[in-house]
Amino acid sequence: MVTGGGAGLGYAIADKYAKEGGKVVIADLNMEAAERAAKELKGRGFPVAAFKADITEEEQVKAMVQYAVDTFGGIDVIVSNAGYQHIQAVDELSLANWKKMLAVHLDGSFLCTKYAMKEMKKNNKGGTIIYMGSVHSKLASVLKAPYVTAKHGLLGLSRTVAKEGAKHNIRANVICPGFVLTDLVKKQIPEQAQRLSITENEVIKNVMLKDTVDGEFTTPEDIAEVAVHFAAHPTNALTGQSLIASHGWSME
Repeated sequence: MVTGGGAGLGYAIADKYAKEGGKVVIADLNMEAAERAAKELKGRGFPVAAFKADITEEEQVKAMVQYAVDTFGGIDVIVSNAGYQHIQAVDELSLANWKKMLAVHLDGSFLCTKYAMKEMKKNNKGGTIIYMGSVHSKLASVLKAPYVTAKHGLLGLSRTVAKEGAKHNIRANVICPGFVLTDLVKKQIPEQAQRLSITENEVIKNVMLKDTVDGEFTTPEDIAEVAVHFAAHPTNALTGQSLIASHGWSME
């Protein structure tokens, strides 16, 4: 299962999982996007289904996981990918926007984890939980306080789940992409240009890609490869970890 799978990184991961032989549920708040993505993959012969869910609503997440169980017989991997961005200085940020960001990135990941783990524990089958973090799980940038806070929080959630899930053969890891040119990132470029009083090209060159080794954006396909690696690893040797894929922007 991939949340936020209707477009961007989520779709790239769903596509890659399907190509690798997985049966995939694409979950998204935008059902039209989820159905369009599922139709595209089913048209290529892959077993894919779509489901609409707001991951901040517990009953919807519970139903989402049950749908995967009813449709494909279980859930082996869940990628908590759904998210969004809000660009604003801390002293201008409303409490409502702060709470919304944490709800989507942290509450949503918690709920996905809770109900996926319940299924993965049955018959000690196990599974893998993957969180979509960011280089901002490791460092900070201006104008992104709630996003940075939420992405840092995913590291703590993953590490705790790794410890609690180990005896049930449940692994948890975090993917930390650099800037990937998704719609979410494209939206940030003019926003940051306006708030920093620089051009959009300067945002790309001097803010987003300044510290990469080659001045290149990370691609959705790059991140999908990491998602396959985490999903396929068969033992607890790789759990509670975070992997940065950022063209060298952050090297930890």
